[in-house]
Amino acid sequence: MSRIADTAPASGRVPAPRSQWRWLVGSAAAAVVVAGFTGGFVAARYEARLGQMAREMAASNQRVHQELAALQSELASSRDVIELLRDPGTRVVTLHGQGSSPGALGRVVWNDRAGGHLFVAKLAPPPEGKTYELWTIGAGAPRPAGLINVPAAGAARLRVDPVPGGESVKVFAVTVEPAGGTPAPTGPMILASK
Repeated sequence: MSRIADTAPASGRVPAPRSQWRWLVGSAAAAVVVAGFTGGFVAARYEARLGQMAREMAASNQRVHQELAALQSELASSRDVIELLRDPGTRVVTLHGQGSSPGALGRVVWNDRAGGHLFVAKLAPPPEGKTYELWTIGAGAPRPAGLINVPAAGAARLRVDPVPGGESVKVFAVTVEPAGGTPAPTGPMILASK
């Protein structure tokens, strides 16, 4: 009995077996590992989602800036047309569809001194490797007045500079030309004024 009393701790508590301590330490370590993996998984998932949201926001921001630039260009063009229409020397010329585009329509708001604007509608995009080119015809040969970029919607506008020397334009015409345009008309006419 004296042997048992000699080995008992002074506090009166019986020491826990080593297996219990190992179990507690192991459980705590496992909990820390599981918490670390869970936190890492959740953080990675949120980071991926935040990255996706940032990319979507950047793309949306770019679209808004492009649309804003297009609207500002359209507003400037509209203001220019309004100023042209205030001038008594300005006329509105109608262009009618020809050949392969009988349903196409066009109008030119034109002032011999200031130039003008061409508006087209119901015009299919040009064939591959081709473009639409506007011509002004006065006393001499037709002069190139600009290339028309027609999107799938079939409507477009083009700012047209005045003819050098302020020469009067009698006829406006649009032809199909090789991409990049030509110095003289070579292709079929698709729009023309009378």
